[in-house]
Amino acid sequence: MNAPDNLQRALSELLGDARLVAESLPGTDLHLWLIDAANMDRAFSPEETRRILEEPPYWSFCWASGLALARWLAERPEWVRGKRVLDFGAGSGVAAIAAAKAGALEVVACDLDPLALDSCRANAALNGVALQYSEDFFAEADRFDLILVADVLYDRANLPLLDQFLSRGREALVADSRVRDFQHPLYRRLAVLDACTWPDLAEPAEFRSVSLYHAKRQ
Repeated sequence: MNAPDNLQRALSELLGDARLVAESLPGTDLHLWLIDAANMDRAFSPEETRRILEEPPYWSFCWASGLALARWLAERPEWVRGKRVLDFGAGSGVAAIAAAKAGALEVVACDLDPLALDSCRANAALNGVALQYSEDFFAEADRFDLILVADVLYDRANLPLLDQFLSRGREALVADSRVRDFQHPLYRRLAVLDACTWPDLAEPAEFRSVSLYHAKRQ
């Protein structure tokens, strides 16, 4: 099976020898088009490093928080079954796909990056689920039962988004390994989950500990 041409082309423009492969995610029945782990075993040139920093292909990884959230939904489908769900900052679409497989009535994968949405489309097809797509969270109506968020709060400057999630959905599930204990009055921590980014980036142990928070609109 060959990777979608547009995604492979975009990755090759950043890292000439990098290729996308259909990977099984550990602890799940999900598959994603991800960067081949073998491409991470060499040193990057200064030019490659510059391109990666300017336009990171984050859609070609399954980040730890997304993987943890996908597992959570698979084990607790009642969170999404029969509900309208939006995955904010969807990236590879892993959380959106997990929600669809768990029986959500409707799932919208939302991301500003057109390549991320292309990745979501390819990964939805790979897993045999149907998603809808959006480039603008704030253009969506306030009609969702649940907003899913993973790996978005990597910078404390993004914390004001916590207020915005509930402007489009009645509840929010937020998974993050970078910013912990953000002490927002509407959010309570449900669990601390263990997961790693895939392919494994050998991140520090602290980034393999994913905090999961829940908020409900008052």
